Amino acid sequence: MKISEAQQLIDDWIKKFGVRYFNELTNTAMLMEEVGEVARIMARRYGEQSEKESDKQKSLEDELADVMFVLICIANQTGVNLEDALKKNLDKKTSRDSDRHLKNDKLK
Repeated sequence: MKISEAQQLIDDWIKKFGVRYFNELTNTAMLMEEVGEVARIMARRYGEQSEKESDKQKSLEDELADVMFVLICIANQTGVNLEDALKKNLDKKTSRDSDRHLKNDKLK
């Protein structure tokens, strides 16, 4: 699925099931909450914290999808085309960092 298709799919879902988008500030807070849930899984499953029994049922895949959903909601309601934005961002990173990481001794 292209990002533009995902943006349209989520817009259609919001209009059909969600009534309307939450306001931008609410969605930003929701994004932080979802990122926190991803961070919790990462810290406990892949980091040094021990995983609680209740955490073992959490799905990283589902939590990442929650992040994407809310991120796409914010993009939709603010008029951001995420495909264009990502392409521009990669161009910026390529121009700025084309040899930076290759020359980084810490990465060798």
